[in-house]
Amino acid sequence: MQGIERGFYLKPLPFQMGVPAQDAFPAKLWSRMRTKAVRDDAMAPVGPPDPRGHPDLRAQIASYLAIARGIRCLPDQIILTSGYKNGLSLAILTLQAQGRTAWMEDPGFPMARRALELTGMSIAYVPVDAEGIQVARGVEIAPDAAIAVVTAGQQAPTGVALSPRRRRELVAWAVREDGWIIEDDYLSELQLSGRAVPAFAGTDPNGRVIHVGSFGKMLSPALGLGFVVAPLSLAERFGEVAAFLNPAPNATTQLALAAFLAEGLLICYPGYNGSGSILLKNALEWGSQPTFGTGGLAPFPDKIAAIMSITEDVESGAIALQHLRTILQHMGVIVMPDALVFADDAFAADPLRDASVVPRVQRQVRLLIDALLAQQHGTVRTRPLR
Repeated sequence: MQGIERGFYLKPLPFQMGVPAQDAFPAKLWSRMRTKAVRDDAMAPVGPPDPRGHPDLRAQIASYLAIARGIRCLPDQIILTSGYKNGLSLAILTLQAQGRTAWMEDPGFPMARRALELTGMSIAYVPVDAEGIQVARGVEIAPDAAIAVVTAGQQAPTGVALSPRRRRELVAWAVREDGWIIEDDYLSELQLSGRAVPAFAGTDPNGRVIHVGSFGKMLSPALGLGFVVAPLSLAERFGEVAAFLNPAPNATTQLALAAFLAEGLLICYPGYNGSGSILLKNALEWGSQPTFGTGGLAPFPDKIAAIMSITEDVESGAIALQHLRTILQHMGVIVMPDALVFADDAFAADPLRDASVVPRVQRQVRLLIDALLAQQHGTVRTRPLR
């Protein structure tokens, strides 16, 4: 299990990705709502629960998505999960995509990549540019892929939004090849400034996008709750798979979260709309004065200089990947498992003496620099790189 996370039940590191502002979470209010939810659940009629999740919470999520993400859906299209990974698994099971091919953004999220591999899927790595995933390149690599997994709102790790043109191209591919698009809405509407890009599912007129969301970054990963928004054509099938293989978890947490949403507390929660001040607070505690640019937070100059020094070492072939990982970790950069993975894993243990590998190393490090320079959220967006 050591290769999955840096550890379990550990105190978050400064700027660790995916960790909301715990000190801003209304813990006392949430505790009262949880207590009431436990009492209500204990007094509820004894009978099988809806495997898709409690209807009150699904209705609240539908309302929330309409306002925050521009998704118009019915509560019956929403299936509750334990989080993003569980939602991805549910989608693959429902689509019966095991053993087929999936498009994966390059660079992309290693956890999603590993999940696809564990289901027996072949992965077609599709490069990302300033407009997001290069659909034309994906068609060249694997035109008959079953699914495309994309982070349309803010690509991980580059931060670019999938452009309207690319969205149209991706939907056209899905319609033409009978494929499906799985939207990983990992940051939801969290934005340092301005309004977030609408969810892909909210702009899809053909019903080919499966939206996977979570409350882990907006509230707390400890909630263990996420959701899938199924296209109408798949809603019944998703419900059937949930009933027999993947029923919704955490009944009392569902009731508490339904009350939380019904009171409008999610929008009022500082971790939701105050990520800029939280990020500034954390940065000042780190002992340096950050500077704000175009909607994001520039990293500290000494950190940039250190990373550039590493880049020079990599370019000269004087550093092994294991040493690069260690140096980044000592700098305070969160390097998740598989953060630096190359075509030949042998290079992970030996110095880079093969000149053909150096350009790829340079690209990986520069993507890391770009990610630091383009920070836009309350946690550092040094997303794992493939």
